[in-house]
Amino acid sequence: MFIDKIPADLETKSDDTGIEEVKGALAGLTDDVKARLDAMEAQIARPNLNKGSKDETTDEQKAFAEYLHRGDAAPEVKTLTVSSDPGAGYLAPVEMNAEFIRNLVEFSPIRQYASVRTTSAPAVRYPKRNSITNSQWEGELEESQASEPTFGQLEIPVHKLTTFVDISEELLADSGGSAEQEVRLALAEDFGQKEAIGFVSGSGVKQPEGFMSNADIAATVNGHATNLSADKLIDLLYSLPASYRNASGAAWAMNGTTLAAVRKLKDGQNNFLWQPSYQAGQPETLLGKPVVEMVDMPDIADGAFPVIYGDWSSYRILDRLNLSVLVDPYTQKRNGVVRIHGTRRVGGRILQAARFRKLKTATS
Repeated sequence: MFIDKIPADLETKSDDTGIEEVKGALAGLTDDVKARLDAMEAQIARPNLNKGSKDETTDEQKAFAEYLHRGDAAPEVKTLTVSSDPGAGYLAPVEMNAEFIRNLVEFSPIRQYASVRTTSAPAVRYPKRNSITNSQWEGELEESQASEPTFGQLEIPVHKLTTFVDISEELLADSGGSAEQEVRLALAEDFGQKEAIGFVSGSGVKQPEGFMSNADIAATVNGHATNLSADKLIDLLYSLPASYRNASGAAWAMNGTTLAAVRKLKDGQNNFLWQPSYQAGQPETLLGKPVVEMVDMPDIADGAFPVIYGDWSSYRILDRLNLSVLVDPYTQKRNGVVRIHGTRRVGGRILQAARFRKLKTATS
C-alpha cells in the first residue's frame, strides 16, 4: 500500500528532520498515485481486445480484433444485408413499379370489318326476299303469266355475356385505384375475346352465330388435306359473283399459321401469290385482295375450313348494351368484399351467305 512509503522511525526524529522526510515521502506518494491513475485511465480508454474471460468479450470485439490481426482474411464477418429482413432488409424495401406486366390477349378484329349496329330491343328481324319474279317471253296477243316473289325474314337475337369479380375493400383502398382499373381492363379484354370467338365459330345458341358455323356458305375443296393449292384459291375467289368479289368490304380471313403457308404459294411463273403492303395503312394482299389475320380461325387440317373470303359488310353485329361495369359495395359488405359486375349484350349473324365462300382442306 501507499503507507509503506512513510519512514517507520518518523516519530524518533527531530521536528525539522521529520517534516522534511514526510514531505519527501508524500511527494513520492503523490507521483506514484498519479502514475497509477494515468495507467488506469489509459487502460480504460484502450479497447479491451484480449483481456477478460470469453464470456466478457462480445462478438463485435472478437470480430474487430480478428480484423486488426488478419485484415480481410478474417474468418467471420457479420454485416447487415438486404437478403435478411431482420438484418436491415426492412431498410431497403422493394420498389413497386406502376407498370403492369400483362399477358397478350388476342382476338379476331371482326368489328373493324363487319357492319355494326345498335339496338334497344332483345332481337332484330330483317325482311328477306328469297326469290324474284318469273317473267316469260311472249308473242303478240299472248296472255302474260303471273308470278310472285317469295319473302321471309331473318332474326338476329341479342345474347348476354356476364361475370363478376370480388375484391376486398382493403385491396381497393391500399392499391390507390389501380386494382379496380386492372379489373376493368381484364373484363374488357375477356369480353372482347369471348365475343370475337362467338363471331367466328359461335353456335347461335345463347351466343352469336359465327360465320364459320353458317351451313349455307358454299365451300371450294382444296384437293389435299394439308397442302394448300394456289389454283383452288383462285377458283374460290372467282366462284363468287363479281359484285361480291369486288365489294369494298371484301377480304380474305385466316389465322397466322395458315397465312404463313399461303405466303409460300407461287404461280406458274414462280411469282408469289401473296404481296406485301407497300404503303402504310394498306393491308397485305392475296390475288390482289386484302388479307385479314384472325387468330380464332381454324388451322389447316383434314376436313377443316382454314380460309374464307367474302364481303364482311354482310356480317351484322348488334350491340344492345356496351360493356357495363357495375361496382357493388353493399351486398358483400359483411364479408369486407366489393363485387364488380361486368355485362355485355351483343348478337351477330351473316345476313347473306352468298357473299362468302370457304376453302375446305380435303380431297373431296
